[in-house]
Formats: sequence, structure tokens, C-alpha cells
Amino acid sequence: MKIMIGYDGSEESKRALDLAIKHAKAFKGMVFIVTAMKQDPELELKDIERAEQNLREAELHCKKEKVPLEKHLVVNDMEPGETLVRFTENNDIDEAVIGIRKTSKVGKFLFGSTAQYMVLESPCPVATVK
Repeated sequence: MKIMIGYDGSEESKRALDLAIKHAKAFKGMVFIVTAMKQDPELELKDIERAEQNLREAELHCKKEKVPLEKHLVVNDMEPGETLVRFTENNDIDEAVIGIRKTSKVGKFLFGSTAQYMVLESPCPVATVK
């Protein structure tokens, strides 16, 4: 079983990683830890370095739990939700896991929602974790 987690280092994504690890152990699966960032003029090197550090910490957590993994940092011109959905399609992912946080309707309208996009567009089941 291939399990992808959208990971940004937040507490919600850490809880999502715990669920992905639990599922990987139960189904003898592999975890794909993916951080998706949109390339734009405001993206700075420190943001990429922070993302890489978050991925290293997630990798150590998986290794400690003896779960096979791959980690990916994807920086492109797409929104993170689009990138994560494309990753699930291109890698035949069986399940996606993503952390969510409560936002207002106005917040979703102005900034979009990676989780909402994934739930609606992903070709595989998506587990959300608060």
C-alpha cells in the first residue's frame, strides 16, 4: 500500500504523519512524505530550508517507527493541492493523508484550501486529521 502525506511541519501534519505510519504498519505499506510549495517571488530560500528540515524530522520519525518512506519537496507553479493530487496520480498512491485546521468561509474563499481541493479532486481516498 502506498500512502502519501501532505506535510508542512505543522501540528496537524504531524498528527497526519502518525496516522500514515499507523496505516503503513497495518497494511505493510510505504509512506511518501510530500511538501508542496508554490514558486512565486515571495518564496525565499529560508522557506525552502525550513521545509527541508521539516522533511528530515518526518523522515527520522518514520525510520524510528521502522516504516519505509520516500520524501519529496516539490516546488513548482501549481497550488499545493494541485501538486499533491498530481503526485497521487503519477505515483499510484492508494491513500492520501492530510492535516486540516479550521478556517472561516472567508479564509477559504480568499486563500483556498489544500485539503478541500484534495478531498474533491484526489483519485484515491483522502483521510483528514485535525
